[in-house]
Amino acid sequence: MNDQPRPRHPAFWLVLLAAAGTFALMLGTRQSAGLFVSPINTATGLGVASVSLAFAFGQLWWGITQPFAGAVADKIGTARVIAIGAMLVALGGFITPYMTTTAGLVFAIGVLTAGGAGMAGPAVLLAATTRLIDPKRAGLASGIVNAGGSFGQFLIAPIAAALMVGVGWGSAMQILGLIVLLCIPAAFVLRGSSAGTSAPKAGRPLGTKAAIAQALRDPSYLLLTAGFFVCGFHVAFLATHLPGVVAQCGLPPQWAGWSLALLGLFNIVGSVAMGWAVGRWRMKSLLSLVYATRGMAVLLFLLAPKDGTVVLLFAAVMGVTFLSTVPPTAGLVAKFFGTANMATLFGIVMLSHQLGGFLGAWLGGVVFEATGSYDLVWYLDILLAAGAALVHLPIREAPPALARTAAA
Repeated sequence: MNDQPRPRHPAFWLVLLAAAGTFALMLGTRQSAGLFVSPINTATGLGVASVSLAFAFGQLWWGITQPFAGAVADKIGTARVIAIGAMLVALGGFITPYMTTTAGLVFAIGVLTAGGAGMAGPAVLLAATTRLIDPKRAGLASGIVNAGGSFGQFLIAPIAAALMVGVGWGSAMQILGLIVLLCIPAAFVLRGSSAGTSAPKAGRPLGTKAAIAQALRDPSYLLLTAGFFVCGFHVAFLATHLPGVVAQCGLPPQWAGWSLALLGLFNIVGSVAMGWAVGRWRMKSLLSLVYATRGMAVLLFLLAPKDGTVVLLFAAVMGVTFLSTVPPTAGLVAKFFGTANMATLFGIVMLSHQLGGFLGAWLGGVVFEATGSYDLVWYLDILLAAGAALVHLPIREAPPALARTAAA
């Protein structure tokens, strides 16, 4: 008979509200960043490529932050990590309008804002959610949390556009930074660490270094990480340069805000649907389907006439696939290794995602400045999507050697 008290966790809906709300504020602010590329370029005169470099470095730093933030959250708890991250985002948003050099923009946007957002990113939030809820509902929960980020984009992108018109881009960025502080109370709900959680099989969970070493030797984990690189390239390119693509189509600026909003709105549909689907079909097959759909949608967009209807329809299709890769990717990491080191191991996968994000955001600016068009990046995106669709097929959906080592 087990006399030890069972740990008490917050209600299922409260955990989802806290995690999804935090992700909404963080991702909504980040995914609205593309609206600021042109006004920052106008204000500083640095050039689109230099401004894109700051946002691209932010993509990279957001990814670098997450494995370390995940490791810290696994040890000392989620609440402190999220609170510090929110304060860094607010500070970065406040000082960005005063930056007039590339180095200054890299520091404010690429280090402070992106690093703070990484501390409250998917690695930390999904690990906390998985730890606090019934494992049988983890797939649906991850889809709902992911949808929260999409709802944030749908809500914040139009607000950011309206603020830019009403108070100017600098004040708009500062206001968005202050709004992010609202996620600090939610951190209290997600408090706690992974200490005492179980490995995939019975036995003592591996330490962080041992878990990373085992994971990096597993072919399925490496293939999953490689595929997520492509997701990062695609997502960062769209988030940073979709307003530029809309402008190149000859449409008024408000169409850029609507496009970003639709991207977020339909990502809610894609994320929730994917969260439901991961409990019914093989996750690697779902990932292959998403990447193949992206590549086909981009190809059709390049061939279609570039009017307002086509742009909004393209944004909607991209929204369905935008972050729907996150639930099955996180689900596979949890299936491979359990929850004991999930924040750290999923953080490494997110780092690969953001390496791709760096290239997507940076190459978009470089190619446009050199050619006056984004077409070369679109063609590269199609090739990468096809490769990602194929690379997931050999993945084995079973706990690998790490589970056996932990049990031993």
